Amino acid sequence: MFFLNYYIIGYRRAVVFENLKNAFPDKSDREIRLISRKFFSNFCDYLAEMLKAFTISETESRVRMQHLNRDVFAEAKAEGINVIMLSGHVFNWEWFNALATIIPQQHCHPVYRRMSSKFWEEKIKTIRNKFNNKSIEAGDVIKHIFRNPNDGDSAYMFVADQTPHVSNVNFGLMFLNQKTPAFIGYDKLSTRMDLAFVYCEMKKVKRGFYQANYHRIYPDGDKFEEHEVVKKFHHLLENTINRRPDNWLWSHRRWKYQDSIKNYED
Repeated sequence: MFFLNYYIIGYRRAVVFENLKNAFPDKSDREIRLISRKFFSNFCDYLAEMLKAFTISETESRVRMQHLNRDVFAEAKAEGINVIMLSGHVFNWEWFNALATIIPQQHCHPVYRRMSSKFWEEKIKTIRNKFNNKSIEAGDVIKHIFRNPNDGDSAYMFVADQTPHVSNVNFGLMFLNQKTPAFIGYDKLSTRMDLAFVYCEMKKVKRGFYQANYHRIYPDGDKFEEHEVVKKFHHLLENTINRRPDNWLWSHRRWKYQDSIKNYED
């Protein structure tokens, strides 16, 4: 798959190179090409692992995916507050799902974005609904959280580095050396409800094996200020990417709406 993609098809090679070059201006073209090549190798692993996600058992998932620092979920349960999990597009974010079988929260909801292809939307929902998860479309999740009990028995998983639609580019920040539009839907929750925000840090150990480490995000004061949790999440994600840049999804045009940002903070 890697040989065909990288050397023959060349899927978005120019986009990946441009994104990396802008994110790491101090790196040489040779270093950027090396990261790009490693990225495409990991991307092909991700595609194979997506197929495996349809059939992987709970037992095999626990072998291939370690979940570290799970105490944050028990703490939220003891505090009687629900959990908002924030992950980035770090390979392989689709393998978080088996976490639902080992945390005390009874209701686990991966959040997905509606896709133009009904076929692929159903396939993604099939993967995210495994292991007793119940996925929720992004447009419905905020209402769902406000309307259901905040009792420590629910966990919601956001892939929070999504690029917002151009009509919703309301806030931006400096991320990977670029002015970046930020998805802020979950920010409304941080200022209105007492919730446990958790950064989900993914690490690829080797092909087909991962570690997820969970970090509680706390406010600087008694409660979160507007956009505080958004900035803290992006800071944590940026640190993760800097440690292993080839494991983040560089093939999307994440910075195409830079000029549409209405509210920007350094």
